[in-house]
Parts: sequence; C-alpha cells; structure tokens
Amino acid sequence: MERAPRHIVMVAPFGLAPKATASTRALPLATALVARGQRVTLLLPPWDDPARSGQSWVEDGVTIRHIALPRRFEMAGIVHRLRAAIRTLAPDLLHIFKPKGHGALAALGLERHYPIVVDTDDWEGAGGWNDSGLYSAPQRALFAWQERSLPRRAAAATAASRTLEAQLWGFGLARDRVTYLPNGIIPKRHGGWAQARARAAGVRRDLGLGDAPTILLYTRFVEFDPTRPVAILRAVRERVPEARLLVVGHGFHGEERALLAAAREAAVGEAITHLPWVEWADLPATLAVGDVAILPYDDTLINRAKCSVKTLDLMAAARPIVADAVGQNREYLEPGSSGVLTPPGDAAAFGAAVADLLDAPARRQALGAAAARRAWDEFAWERLVARAEATYDRALAALARQAARRRRGGAR
Repeated sequence: MERAPRHIVMVAPFGLAPKATASTRALPLATALVARGQRVTLLLPPWDDPARSGQSWVEDGVTIRHIALPRRFEMAGIVHRLRAAIRTLAPDLLHIFKPKGHGALAALGLERHYPIVVDTDDWEGAGGWNDSGLYSAPQRALFAWQERSLPRRAAAATAASRTLEAQLWGFGLARDRVTYLPNGIIPKRHGGWAQARARAAGVRRDLGLGDAPTILLYTRFVEFDPTRPVAILRAVRERVPEARLLVVGHGFHGEERALLAAAREAAVGEAITHLPWVEWADLPATLAVGDVAILPYDDTLINRAKCSVKTLDLMAAARPIVADAVGQNREYLEPGSSGVLTPPGDAAAFGAAVADLLDAPARRQALGAAAARRAWDEFAWERLVARAEATYDRALAALARQAARRRRGGAR
C-alpha cells in the first residue's frame, strides 16, 4: 500500500541569496522529496534578501514562502512570524536548516507538536565560525548554545559532513538519531557540465591563456591563507615553467588582493589570471579551462566540518582535482581514482601532484571522468534523498512513542 504524502516544512535561517544553505542544500533536497511524492514547503526569513519579503511561489513542485519581515527586522518579530507560519502550515514534520539563527529559535518548544529534524552544515561554535570575527560576544554565546541545544531537543539530526556527524554524537545524540547527509549533485544546476569542454577553447582564447598548462582555483577564499596558492604555483613552475593559475571567484573581505600582492612579490604575478565573477551560463566552460583544479584546505575545524558545493561543481565539470586531505575532500574524492589527495599544508607535495598531472594528459582525463561519474553515482540528490526519508521515519516514530508515553502517564 502506498504511503500518503507527508507535508514537510523546511525552515531556513535566511533567504535563498546571497548565502547558499537554502538554495544549494534545502531546496535541492526538497525538490528530490517532491519527486518521490512528498509535499514540501520551504519557509524563509529573508532578512538578508528583503526584496523578497512576503513573496511566495512554486518551483519544481516546492512551495517557497518568504515571511513578511517586520519593519525593523528585529529578531523577536522574525521569530514570532516564523512560528506563526509554521503553525498555519501544520506540517507533518519540521526540518530546521542550521541549529543557529531565527529558524532554530522559532522551533524551540515545538518539539511536542511536530517531529523536528535539525540539519547542520557548518561548525559554528568555538574553533568554528564563532571565531571568525563576524559576530558580537552575545551572538557567539547564543550560537554556541543553539548549536548544542536544538539537536538535543530534536527527534533526529542530519549532518553534511563526517566531522559534524561526530560532533552531534559528542553532544550526546545516539548514533541512530544522526544521519550523514552530504551535499549533492543538482540536476538543474549540474546537468551537462561534463560536456562543457567543447566551449573551453574559446574561453582560453578570450583569456589569453593559449595552450599554457592551466591550474584552476575556484574559490571564495575561506578555506586557506590567500598566499598559499602562490606557494603552490611556484612549486609547480619549478617543473612546469609555463604553468598559469586561473582564479575564479573573490573573497568576502577582498582576500584576492592578498593573493595577487603575494604573486607580484614572488615574481609570478604575470602567471595569474583573476576572474572575480563569472555568469552562471559561462561557469561550466570556464571551469573546463583548468587542466588541473586545486582545493587547498588548511587543516582547521571549519574546513573539516564543511561540505563544499564547489567541490561538486568541479567534479560535475569532470575536472581532475588535487586537494588537501582535509574533511569532506576525503569523502568526495577517492585517492588516485577520482582525485589526488596530499598531506594538509604541504605545498611541495601539492605542487608535485599538480605538476605530475600537468605532465600526464591521459591520467588527467581519466581522473576527471571518474570524478564526474562518482559525483552522479554517489552524491546525486535523487540517491541521497532516501537517507532523509529514513530519518523522517525515525523522527515520526519517536514522536509517536513520546505521545504514547504521555497518554499512558495521563491514564494513571
């Protein structure tokens, strides 16, 4: 007998843009759930995208609903409106994305009424984003408390990385309450990327790269010291003097300026081409310009915990990847098969691995093709969605058991 569709309400901590959790994690999962017969509403407080205040629409079967923001964007008002929207929607289950922020506060106290699953995709506490300098002391205290409190109250939790999975166990959650749910390939985003190589020659010509061996750095500069790619480039050029570095992206605080300054000081500035922004339609062909893509990751708690969609972008574009063996790089890439992993922080080893690939076109092609296959075979949302549904089953069963215990207690 077919199961009746559930109404799942996903609550995000912010809007669809400019941050990525809602658009590249919650929405693709919601779309995959709808394809399997579920009903999903994505509820957003667009304090960072106020132009969408109060707007709603349906996209790929998912109802996307932005609450109307209070006039002064005050936290209490946003939380109150999120709670009111949740109660009006009357979901069968709540999936809260990020244990910090407005969505998590709105969910407090609702665990007796709805099964709650909390999703964590970054480490926010000590040693994580709380140490980034972005937040005040009261905000840091609130986020650290939220990160531990909501998962403990929830019926179940999903974690985007193995490190976050272990963190949740460390908070006292039983292993069967925690589901490893990495970020996945998005058909609407990644379809046809592996075929973009045919357009790469034109991009190379426009950028003046010619036939130079080209290293690709596709980044927002949050995973590494901005001078490190320069050290890698210098190591590569000791063996491949004509190698170039194509940098696609810009930092949140202008970190690319430090990279370019370090390159000039190291006398390799002329070997770097920087594209701070690439239109979405042009991105696959631009990534295909890279003969080898690099993922330098400092060995920090933030990097061990994160699950980068940019890595999936590179895999979908069939790029051969060299990465530091940190965090999810070790999950996404099989060493020697779908990527090359090097010891964290070792620029010489990293540079040697890149140079080896630049000298081996057939191996580059094989690694890139294997990366694309692995991305679609192992990390497509149409496959990962089953993990979410199993988690929802457990959360619903847990709430039913709690309700039964309360009834038995009342009967006494």
